[in-house]
Amino acid sequence: MRHEHPGPALAADGTRRARIVVLGGGFGGVYTALALEKLLEKRDDFEIALVNRENYFVFQPMLPEVISGTIGITDVVSPIRRLLPRTMLHLRDVEGIDLERRRVPLSPGFRPHTDELEYDHLVLALGNVTDFRGLAGLPEHAMPFKNLGDALALRNHVIRCLAEATIEAHDVELRRELLTFVVAGGGFSGVEVAAELNDFVRAVLPNYRGLRKEELRVVLLHSQERILPEMAEPLARFAQRILTKRGVELRLKTRLAAATGTAAVLASGERIMTRTLVSTVPSSPHPLVERLALPKAKGRVVTNAQLEIEGHPGVWAVGDCAQVMTPDGATAPPTAQHAIREGSVVAHNIAASLRGGTRKVFAFKGLGKMGSLGHRSAVAEVFGIRLSGFLAWWLWRTIYLMKMPGWGRRLRVAVDWTLDLVLPPDLVQLRVGGSRGLAREHFEPGQDVFRQGELGDRLYLILSGEVDVIREEAGENRVLARLGPGQWFGEMAILHMTIRSASVRCVLPLDVLSLPREEFGVLAAHLPDLRQRFDALAAERQASPAPGAPVAVPLGVARGEHAVAFRE
Repeated sequence: MRHEHPGPALAADGTRRARIVVLGGGFGGVYTALALEKLLEKRDDFEIALVNRENYFVFQPMLPEVISGTIGITDVVSPIRRLLPRTMLHLRDVEGIDLERRRVPLSPGFRPHTDELEYDHLVLALGNVTDFRGLAGLPEHAMPFKNLGDALALRNHVIRCLAEATIEAHDVELRRELLTFVVAGGGFSGVEVAAELNDFVRAVLPNYRGLRKEELRVVLLHSQERILPEMAEPLARFAQRILTKRGVELRLKTRLAAATGTAAVLASGERIMTRTLVSTVPSSPHPLVERLALPKAKGRVVTNAQLEIEGHPGVWAVGDCAQVMTPDGATAPPTAQHAIREGSVVAHNIAASLRGGTRKVFAFKGLGKMGSLGHRSAVAEVFGIRLSGFLAWWLWRTIYLMKMPGWGRRLRVAVDWTLDLVLPPDLVQLRVGGSRGLAREHFEPGQDVFRQGELGDRLYLILSGEVDVIREEAGENRVLARLGPGQWFGEMAILHMTIRSASVRCVLPLDVLSLPREEFGVLAAHLPDLRQRFDALAAERQASPAPGAPVAVPLGVARGEHAVAFRE
C-alpha cells in the first residue's frame, strides 16, 4: 500500500501552489523555513513542508551545558511548530530521495505504509552524522554527542558512574575505570564537552562519600599538535593552559583507534581504562546524501553561488551537507552562522524562481569564532579581535543568548544561568526507555497483526495462540494458512525488502516475540545457519500452489519447525 500526500492545494487566485520541501531540522533547515515564512507573508502562492525525526530544534552551541545541568534539559531546544507556524511538519525519517520523480519517500508512522511527499523545490539540510565505520568497537562502546538524546544519555551515564564508584571501594580497578572519563576530538565540540564534564564531576564530587578529587581523571584526546585548530594559535594555547590547570589531561598527537567496554584503545596500542568514552569525531555526510547522484566534494553536495545544485533545477543545499563556495574562492565552513545565512539566501532565491526577480549570491564571510571552556571562561575571535577568559565568556553567552530563537527560550536560559551562580548542580538521573528492539506483543482475536500492502518492518515468532494468513484477491479474502505456537511469519517481506503480500489476523489470543527488520538483518548476517533456514523457508513458500489456493498446515509443530507453504 503506497500513500502519497495530495499535491499542493490551489492558491486564492486558482493557481496551483508550489510545494517547498525542506529536509532537516537543524540551523540550515529551520532558518530556511523561517525565511520562507517571512517571504510568504499574506500570500499563498507556495506551501512549506519540513521533514525532521524530532519535533524540536536544538540550539547546538549550548548543548554541552546540558551535561552539567547549567541549562535545563528542554531549555536548549525549541518546538518547531511554534517556530514555524505556517510550515507543515512531518515527523518522519527520510527513506530516500527520488530526484527524477521529484518525490521524497518517508518512513511510516503508526501504520507501516509507504509515504511519499511530492515537491517543486527541495532543500537539502540534512547535516552530517557521527561515523564510527572502520573503528573497531566504537559503534558499540563509544558515546556520540550530536543531539539532545546524546547529551542526556551522557549526563545520566556520568551520574551513574559516580554512584557506582562510591560502592565499589573493594574493586580498585573497576573504581578507576568508573572515575576515568575520555573525550576524543579536540575541536569546538570535544573541548566544550570535556570542559563541562570536568566542571560537573568536580563540582558534585562532595555529594559522593569516599570519592577524592585525586581519583578523577578527565582525558581529552586530539590527533593534532594543539586543540581548537579552527582558532588562532594564541587562543588555542590559552585554552590548553586553562583546561590543564582545571585538571583536564590533554593527550595531543594521539589518535583513538578502537574501543572496548572497558578501554579506549589508542593508535600506539596504549589502553586507557575507562567506562566512559565520548567521541565527537569523526563526522561524515548523511547516508542519504552519500547515495544521491549529485556532484560532491569530500562527501558534501556542491552548489553554485546561488546554492542551487547544477543540473538539478529546484534542488538546493545548505548547512553541513553542502559544499558552498564564497566569492573569494574559499569554502564556507559548516558553522551555525553560515547555515543561517545560507538558509536566508536559498529562501530568497526560491521565491525569486517562483515569482520572478533577481537571485542572490551567497557572500557571507563570517563574523568570528567562539568556544566555551567552562567555569566562566572562553576564547573568542570576533571581527578580528581576540579575546580570552571572563570577557570572552561573557561575550559568548551574550551573543548566543540573543541568537536563540524566541524570547521565551532566551528568558529560560537567562534564568538558568542566574540560578547556576548560586545553586549547586542538579544530580537527578533520568532513566529513559530504550529503542523498541525485540519486543513481546499481545493480540486479541479478530485483530490484524499486519495488513496486506504494508511495509515489512518486523518478524514475528508465535509464543501462544493462532493466526490466519489471508490474501485479498478480486475483492475476496482467502485463508492461505493457519499458524500456531513455534512458527514464525513476516520474514518474506523482510528478506525481499518488499511490502506484505498477505494479511495476518489473530484467531486465538496471541502472544508473539517481534524483531525489527534491522536487528533481524544483523542476526542473519552473523548467523549463517539462521539465514539459510529462512532462505529455505522462503523458497518453500515461493514454490507454493497458485496464489490464493488454501494450504493445509499441521499445527502443534515443534518450536522452530516450518511446515507452512504459502506466499506471504
